[in-house]
Amino acid sequence: MITLDQSTVVVIGGTSGIGLETARQARAAGANVIVTGRDEGRLKEVGDELGVTAVRLDLADLDGFFDGLPSPIDHVLLSGPGPAYAPIADMDFDVAREQIDDHLVGALRVARETAARARPGGSLTLITGTGARRPGKGLILAAIGTAALSAITANAALELAPLRVNAVAAGFVDTPLSARLLGDQLEARRAELRATLPIGRVVGPGDVAALILHLMTNDALTGATYDVDGGQQLIR
Repeated sequence: MITLDQSTVVVIGGTSGIGLETARQARAAGANVIVTGRDEGRLKEVGDELGVTAVRLDLADLDGFFDGLPSPIDHVLLSGPGPAYAPIADMDFDVAREQIDDHLVGALRVARETAARARPGGSLTLITGTGARRPGKGLILAAIGTAALSAITANAALELAPLRVNAVAAGFVDTPLSARLLGDQLEARRAELRATLPIGRVVGPGDVAALILHLMTNDALTGATYDVDGGQQLIR
């Protein structure tokens, strides 16, 4: 059984999907959990449901957030807002710049703050994706994030040791974000994946969270990106 007894786990973006399930599993494993989000109503719901500390956070105010945390901390998960899709010809470059700043510069800032406060043996886990590893129209921003997060992970693991830094690259995960992105195509996508994935089912947030907890507790792992996609990349 995975145990995080008496450790402090910070889940940035912990009110839905993978972040929420990670907070739930970390709490069940004995951790003191702090979740963040932007929606104060949703934060209260999660805090009450899980019995965790819930704090409103905008990444623009990251420094003040870390200054207010109990010290030291042990593990941080940075769960992003999800990919943005746009072909180059139609791209809004202000939106593109914001996406790159949130995903990449935001990850660097979180890494620096975590390294300054984490106990030896602590970890930072970053969430990225697998869907843009093959070129496709509209996937360029997602592809940039996918490639860059792996590079950030490897370099940060060297520079910020003994902090361990890893990334989880998720394929399709059945979350509220996926539902928003796919709309009325969601059930068709689920059916397609059940029929084609080697595992014969759709990956859920619990699958990804279980890997994240393993990365928090296995102190031999650092500097790598771990795929969790049910074998999706094996299918053409």
